[in-house]
Amino acid sequence: MDGLKELYNYREMLSNLVKKDLRTRYKGSVLGFLWTFVNPLLQLIIYTIAFSTIMRVNVDKFYMYLFIALIPWLFFATSLQTSASCIISNKDLIKKIYFPRLVIPISVVNSAFMNMVFSMVIVFLALIFSGIGIDKNVIFLPIIMILEYLFVLGLSFIFAAINVYFRDLEHILGIITMGWFYITPIVYTIDMIPEKYLGLFYLNPMTRIVTAYRDVLYYKQIPDFASLAIILVWSIVFIILGYILFGKLQKNFVEEL
Repeated sequence: MDGLKELYNYREMLSNLVKKDLRTRYKGSVLGFLWTFVNPLLQLIIYTIAFSTIMRVNVDKFYMYLFIALIPWLFFATSLQTSASCIISNKDLIKKIYFPRLVIPISVVNSAFMNMVFSMVIVFLALIFSGIGIDKNVIFLPIIMILEYLFVLGLSFIFAAINVYFRDLEHILGIITMGWFYITPIVYTIDMIPEKYLGLFYLNPMTRIVTAYRDVLYYKQIPDFASLAIILVWSIVFIILGYILFGKLQKNFVEEL
């Protein structure tokens, strides 16, 4: 509880770090912050062309089916890869002043989460113009986004702490996320997975997360509450593990940096 109170006391620093990241991400570019919207829009156009005219998949409006899953995946992958190097990239700040080190990975995840929220504007517009539309079940979307946020935050604590001592992790994560992408039903449907392997695929939390997004946005139905409960359990487990591990490893951050 003392640690949580300390984080709350440094909430202004956390807010400033997030704002700084959002301001500097596209600093010097012509479009600036508009790239937050342009990037997902360009991706949607590419997928529309590719899956409507070249690679035809037996799913109605497959480009939207793919796009809905890709946005939360990008939040997940970006957060993990950026958080792995966040402590090292802020070593000068860590050496100069005292503050709860957890603020740094939290700011990384918060910044990526804000980008996902902005990208959802493009998703909503695409759903409307594609003819799929939006219905009342979209009210479950914030719950799914929060559950994914908690899951990603727990993993980010773990990778941010370990990478200080094992610098190769930052590079290994690129391979891990690439493999993780292909064992998550993003570019294919659940129905394409052989039944004997289905249980293994559902051990992957991102499978349930991606499915929940599609249930609400693509199929316009209520998400499976059992899956949401499992995602919540995974999130709590990784938050607790990440918090404990980070707390133990941060004691020697200055010496390692």
